[in-house]
Amino acid sequence: MKSISNLWNMNPAEDYIINQEEPFKTILLQLQVLVESTVPAVELKYKYRIPFYYLKGKPFCYLNVSPKKGYVDVGFWSSAHLSVHLDKMVTEGRKVMRSLRYHTLEDLDADVFLAVIKDAETVNHKGFWK
Repeated sequence: MKSISNLWNMNPAEDYIINQEEPFKTILLQLQVLVESTVPAVELKYKYRIPFYYLKGKPFCYLNVSPKKGYVDVGFWSSAHLSVHLDKMVTEGRKVMRSLRYHTLEDLDADVFLAVIKDAETVNHKGFWK
């Protein structure tokens, strides 16, 4: 049986998204719409075996599913420079990288997510380290 991606010639990042189990697939699709409609210049690539958005040739954010822990993680490459909604972001043993986590679609507060994405867009040129 052919995978869904073969039917539509999707790139590996899109394949990753569309072949996830629920609720992860719906969360990822919503995040994809929000990212791509808010920052149209992003390019979706498949890096480190996950969907990874790039902006002007530099890493921007990634989408990662952790089925065992039951969430979708949205990590921000320039998170050391972010200034909004830091109280809602997870660091969990990481020194620099911050992320937003979603267990259900209802967890996704679009206003918070959009504010973080817009902030990330303005600081992405600063890179990974502070």
